[in-house]
Amino acid sequence: MPRPIDLFACIIHRTFLYHIYNLFGNQPYIMIETNVILSNFIAGLVGLLAGLLVNYLSDILPVRRRLTAPICLNCGKSQTLRNYLFWPRRCPHCNFRRSARTWVVEMVGVLGGLWLWNSTEAQQRLGLVVGMVVLIYFAVIVVIDYEHRLILHPTSIFGVVLGLGVGITLNGLTLTLIGGAVGYGVMYGLYFLGGVFIKLMARLRGQKIDEVALGFGDVNLTGVLGLMLGWPNVIIALFLSVLSAGVVSGILLFSRVLSRKYRSFMDAMPYGPFLILGAFLMLFLPLFTQTLLQSISPFF
Repeated sequence: MPRPIDLFACIIHRTFLYHIYNLFGNQPYIMIETNVILSNFIAGLVGLLAGLLVNYLSDILPVRRRLTAPICLNCGKSQTLRNYLFWPRRCPHCNFRRSARTWVVEMVGVLGGLWLWNSTEAQQRLGLVVGMVVLIYFAVIVVIDYEHRLILHPTSIFGVVLGLGVGITLNGLTLTLIGGAVGYGVMYGLYFLGGVFIKLMARLRGQKIDEVALGFGDVNLTGVLGLMLGWPNVIIALFLSVLSAGVVSGILLFSRVLSRKYRSFMDAMPYGPFLILGAFLMLFLPLFTQTLLQSISPFF
């Protein structure tokens, strides 16, 4: 069955590029090559729109907790869509320019759209539309948690609905619910132990410690990802998350020691991006992940 982007590309061919084919005698290889170019152009455009949406949600939700008109993150006043999305991307009230994250997310969105369109492995389980929705959700979680150390309740609620839909489609109802319960339960146990550890260290050091390794938003997120992945994939995703977080923490620790800027082992690091990474690998790159795990341990 032809994919929607292929059909759309064919319509463009027949409508706007018919004279090009006439010039070259309607040679099949030219049509195929043009199909590829147009399909990738549309995929990149969809990725750009996804990046715009990620930026909007990442700017609005931490401040308003609901969908509103775009606002300036400096003065809080509303902006027009033209100014916010296109140009000059500078607040007309306080002259505050949007951060470099805006451009990075949009560039990653374009690359993500092209990758999703051209990757058979990425499409084989979720498809294009659902796959893009999941990628947008993952990106919003990563950006907000990285910038604000928050995983918001609105994103968790939406994630439950999305996770149930994805999980039931891939694994059935029973494994989906078990995966959600296990993910939530495991992370809640770690959250509880982390709280006990923080209190113990605060007592030993004789001072209050405000930063925590895990927040309750991480517990909710792991439950959502457990619904998406199902049982037992959620356990493998958690292993990948812990492994990647450990590697990054080790690199940061080593760099701080070398630069003599190391202060305390209690410096907090957002854990949401690592949870998302584990889920991303299991959902979109299962063959690559299986090969990676087998290279780490024969048990996989």
